[in-house]
Amino acid sequence: MDTRKPVYAIAVTVFLQFLFSASVAFSEANSARGQRVFGACAACHSLQPDQSMTGPSLAGLWNRKAGSLTSFSRYSSALQSANIVWDDKTLDEWINDPQHLVPGNEMTFAGIKDARERADLLGFLKDATQPGASVAQGGQMGGMGGMMGGGRVPNLKHLDPENRVQAITYCKDTYTITTANGKTRKFWERNLRLKTDASGDGPEKNAPALVRAGMVGDRADVIFADPSEIVSFIVNKC
Repeated sequence: MDTRKPVYAIAVTVFLQFLFSASVAFSEANSARGQRVFGACAACHSLQPDQSMTGPSLAGLWNRKAGSLTSFSRYSSALQSANIVWDDKTLDEWINDPQHLVPGNEMTFAGIKDARERADLLGFLKDATQPGASVAQGGQMGGMGGMMGGGRVPNLKHLDPENRVQAITYCKDTYTITTANGKTRKFWERNLRLKTDASGDGPEKNAPALVRAGMVGDRADVIFADPSEIVSFIVNKC
């Protein structure tokens, strides 16, 4: 009696069940659920064309070669040299385990192991990254807080008085920010981040923007048009 046949039959059955479940997961992808999953990606990736953040913009992602978006200059050498074109299969593999697909890349993301969540996310992204798509970006916060939530970066050339910095003083371990509405805010030095934005949405020269951050309002970013402004703008004064 050949005992290998039942074992073989079981293996084939398990394999077919795996393929069937994966197929169902992708065929039943839910874009609304996928948009919620995208909330975890939105802190680093924009859906707006050429509006990159920590990571590159995802607009026009399908059929794009990995590491090739010309408006993004921070690709790892591993991703730039990877001969990969983004499609349903490669994106699913990437989202599952970025380091397995492209060893040595610098994406600080462990991956999504749940096949249904990946299918939902890809279902959302496939629509949201198409040219002219107007899908709202998941995980976006309102107002200036959108800087932290992955939505379109606000235009810092048009600031409300409470967001336009007029003066910054530094004393011991504290920054004091005075804004155009005449109010002052104090920040512990480790809770205030000094940044630059030279893009078309960045602030006007010598008119830095104050962008709130943190869950309890104890943190903020001051964004300058150019690095040379930082030292000259901050006054040591107690």
